[in-house]
Amino acid sequence: MIKADENLGYGFNAQWAYSRGHMPAALPADTRMLDFMAKYDFKFLRLPTDYRFWIDELEGPIHESFLKLIDSYIHESVSRGIHISLNLHRAPGYCINGWELESTNLWADEQPQKTFHRLWEAVAQQYKGQHMELLSFDLVNEPPAEGQRGFTRDIHQKVIRSVTHAIHAIDPERTVVINGLAGGHLAMPELADLNVVHSGRGYQPMLVSHYKAEWWDGSKGMPVPTYPCTYEGKYWNRESLWEFYAPWREVQAMGRPVHIGEFGCYKYTDNSVALAWFKDLFDIYRESKWGYSLWEFDGNFGIANHNRPGTVYENFEGLNIDRALLELMLESRA
Repeated sequence: MIKADENLGYGFNAQWAYSRGHMPAALPADTRMLDFMAKYDFKFLRLPTDYRFWIDELEGPIHESFLKLIDSYIHESVSRGIHISLNLHRAPGYCINGWELESTNLWADEQPQKTFHRLWEAVAQQYKGQHMELLSFDLVNEPPAEGQRGFTRDIHQKVIRSVTHAIHAIDPERTVVINGLAGGHLAMPELADLNVVHSGRGYQPMLVSHYKAEWWDGSKGMPVPTYPCTYEGKYWNRESLWEFYAPWREVQAMGRPVHIGEFGCYKYTDNSVALAWFKDLFDIYRESKWGYSLWEFDGNFGIANHNRPGTVYENFEGLNIDRALLELMLESRA
């Protein structure tokens, strides 16, 4: 467990097993990424996974082959002193991307809730008492907004409390992480009494972070991003970003640690704009004493090969690293 004035660390999300819809099989650990992290003292890795790699059907057995792969992810991380946070990006009955693909509803139906518990209980038992400072369980990625398919804060907290208690009944000191509502953006003061880490997001304003994002209807017709900027009638600069995170600091003041589980900027935003925005985010995270994990490492949102216009890259064992972004990240540690 960590205290409110501590943080889980600084690092990246790894897309080795995050979407069965985008990849036919989960990938082995990227040791080049982990070596880069170790070299620059990035000590946090968030690992989003798709439950469909774990099981074929809700009542089916957990694949031993995938559990062995998880074990390899954990080994490769902790052997380098990197904290790994295991996450269900697609949970039984819910995913923020393509929820309609699920025939059940995690927040309303008994069977996916049973399976959700079963998966977390299995890894809690598997790693009971192991890697206590270097392994955490991030329960479910980015729950919905209130009103979506009947979702409410009360429904959410009942599910989260139940599975957290189930994990802690097996492994009492295991660090558990919960994501903010409405895509990770909204704080959860109603869960400030629960012994968990609260995980926020760093994507506002969406004009900067998701310009021309092909999968998101909200990106259609967006103007070319600048920063600071006005987006959907609100002026965004450092002061408004600080205000945006006020509810999260209130949760922190209640004694709960806060971590930014995802943030990043898509490939079409000019890198000078992205860097100006990143600087303000990092200033706020440092002042708030929050750790973070960039979505992603190598790719369109990452520090490597993101392809944003105007980027100056530096080669690291074949990876094109955005040196200016790396410097901001290195300077941002509290």
